[in-house]
Amino acid sequence: MAPEESTSLVQRCTDFVSEHKKAIIIGTAAVAIAAGGVAYYASSSRTPGAGDNNGERKSRDKKRSGKSSKKRKTVNDKDGPIIEERSPKVVEEQEDIKLSQEQIDLLPIEERTSMAASLKAKGNSAYQQRKFAEAADHYTQAINVSSKAEPVFYSNRAACYVNMSPPRHELVIEDCNTALSLDRNYVKALNRRAGALEGLKRYEEALRDFTAGTILEKFQNDNAAQAVERVLKKLSTEKAAEILATRESRLPSFTFISAYFAAFRSRPLPVLPVSPSTGDNTLILALEALAAADYAHSLTLVNEALEQGVSWDVGKAEALNLRGTFKFLIADVAGAKEDLLTSVELVPSFTQSLVKIASVHMEQGDPKKAFECFEEAIKHNADDPDIYYHRGQVLFIMNEFEQAAENYTKSTALDDQFVFSHIQLAVAQYKSNHLSNSMATFRRTLKAFPQRSEPQNYYGELLLDQQRFEEAVEKFERAIELEKTKPPPMNVLPLVNKGLALYQWKQDIGAAERCCNEALRIDPECEAAVATLAQLSLQQSKVERAVEMFARQAELARSEVELVNALTYQYAASSQLYFLKNYPEQASQLNQIARGMM
Repeated sequence: MAPEESTSLVQRCTDFVSEHKKAIIIGTAAVAIAAGGVAYYASSSRTPGAGDNNGERKSRDKKRSGKSSKKRKTVNDKDGPIIEERSPKVVEEQEDIKLSQEQIDLLPIEERTSMAASLKAKGNSAYQQRKFAEAADHYTQAINVSSKAEPVFYSNRAACYVNMSPPRHELVIEDCNTALSLDRNYVKALNRRAGALEGLKRYEEALRDFTAGTILEKFQNDNAAQAVERVLKKLSTEKAAEILATRESRLPSFTFISAYFAAFRSRPLPVLPVSPSTGDNTLILALEALAAADYAHSLTLVNEALEQGVSWDVGKAEALNLRGTFKFLIADVAGAKEDLLTSVELVPSFTQSLVKIASVHMEQGDPKKAFECFEEAIKHNADDPDIYYHRGQVLFIMNEFEQAAENYTKSTALDDQFVFSHIQLAVAQYKSNHLSNSMATFRRTLKAFPQRSEPQNYYGELLLDQQRFEEAVEKFERAIELEKTKPPPMNVLPLVNKGLALYQWKQDIGAAERCCNEALRIDPECEAAVATLAQLSLQQSKVERAVEMFARQAELARSEVELVNALTYQYAASSQLYFLKNYPEQASQLNQIARGMM
């Protein structure tokens, strides 16, 4: 349970998808900069209402949806889609056509047009009576009789195929293809084809059609917008499962790992037995590599130590704790849980393993069991400050800021040299609307830890949230200076924060991009920098570049939830890019709509 700054920052960079669902479709994004905070759980741990402002977003979404009360029928409506009447002339109904095609071809154009209109009217009547096969036959005759190809005939016949049992998806696609070849802006044909493609689980193609229809209707059709979200979710979930089934496990970025381990106070190395085994000595090497932030080497060594055999219970519990932690970081939650539970079985008073088991329960969405772990840890060592800090973290993400502050205060009372307890207390006070207390806590923390970058960085975030831009940039720059005095690699999050601040303050996209690119030069796997560059690319209508960055974000995603989110952005931007390539004349109008939304 670490102060995962990277997760918090990525969340701020990408919240626009929830806040501006329409904007992700049209490729424009305001880089959202929400209140700061040392959030430490991966997004997979975020339960509804747990520190992600879901309640506020739902309220805003409800208000937005209330702007349009006009209902529109779609292929999913109980009574089927509306049949179009592009030429609402009243015509006399005629008997079914018994003529051969050769005879029809000899008829005057006016007569053929009249016959086709009559057949269409009969089709509409049959459709309204839910006689879909009969209606389809009338539209087929209208197609054969008409002197010119009419897209409405094909679209209406497709509507009949949609409502047959089972739906005739392939025929729907065939007829809509013809209708769209005659009128590429025919929204109902786009939506019907999209529904058929969705029915065939061809989600990427369905998304393109629903996106095109939504944009062509200027986002006035709520049903179409909901279809985009629905198909995006199906597509992203399906692709994420495919990726996870074949992707090799790997450690996340240095920034992420270092933030996780920084949330636990350092402890002395375990005392080796009188006659240590090879595995015992390898364990010490693994812990020394961890202290040196050589995480890949530490992981290799701890695996070797356990294979070689650790000879005493305390040492084996330490080894399982470390290996379980690395498993948790690579999203092997089940494996992490097994190692950590075995660690506690060997040494029941090992409070760090108990605290980490609590984080596993939170990852699995079970806060009740997480709190039980904290209580068990307190029974064994009530004076361990880590217990209260991490219990505060759980309360924080559950929006229980007052209780979180009490736990941070308890942790600090037991050990006032742990910087994150002070930072989190200030943030919890800020979230509780105790602004003056929060700022006072931050100022005391800055004075108590003058050589630590973290207080500068998070104080800058709160200043940024208050739109005190110049002061925020000053704090971020000081954090960067302090990071540069440390052994490499530096924590690059102050760089990303500075870029976001300069963008929000001065709309200086160039400066923001330079900050993010510098962050990636130092830490090529910094997800926050990648996410921010993706948003900045969208802001400049560089959609192809945005798609590349979203794809990179998907590669870096630690958990299934993070991967689904990244893929959602990637496919949404890709569908918008596909629309622009097929409807280039819509680009300027699209930008105008985007500016109006943002």
